[in-house]
Amino acid sequence: MSVSWQQVVEKTVTGLGYELVDCERSSRGLLVVYIDRLPGGNYLTGPGNVVMVEDCETVTRQLQHVLEVEGCEYERLEVSSPGLDRPLRRAADYDRFIGEQIEITLKASFEGRKKFRGVLRRPEAAALQTQYELVFKDGKVDQVLGFALEEVQEARLMPVLDFKGRKSRTEPSGEDETDITAAGRGAQESGGHKE
Repeated sequence: MSVSWQQVVEKTVTGLGYELVDCERSSRGLLVVYIDRLPGGNYLTGPGNVVMVEDCETVTRQLQHVLEVEGCEYERLEVSSPGLDRPLRRAADYDRFIGEQIEITLKASFEGRKKFRGVLRRPEAAALQTQYELVFKDGKVDQVLGFALEEVQEARLMPVLDFKGRKSRTEPSGEDETDITAAGRGAQESGGHKE
């Protein structure tokens, strides 16, 4: 039984102690692999959760060797960090970033919009039929949107920019803030769960 290139990449990356965030293969033979450090991992360089150039070099060298041994064809290999706006795809991603600012795009509109930005958290009440909640501000009032992963088209961390010790989240654009009041009320009235 032959092993797919995706399996080879995932096994190699995780075997080196990193998380495979995503991998893409273009029709021209470019193979792009996005890696992240795992919380509590034992890395030789740099701060704990920041992917360093040395991390990418380590993974690149190992992948080049393993892909050649396994006979996986590619023209060029790029290994990179997922960036400041790291995508969230699996439940483990959401669990890891509880308490962080994220942006989600729903598959279906809720109260006239699909995009929401706020703080990711777990539902407080066990009776809720949601897996996660997004808390966002409506003026001075917190609004809550409950959602299940199956309802999410895309989710990403909102970048944190550090200007000489002063951290700042990127601010939502004006067009994304439209109808926050209606969306927030709808989310609260339905017990925090979108229908």
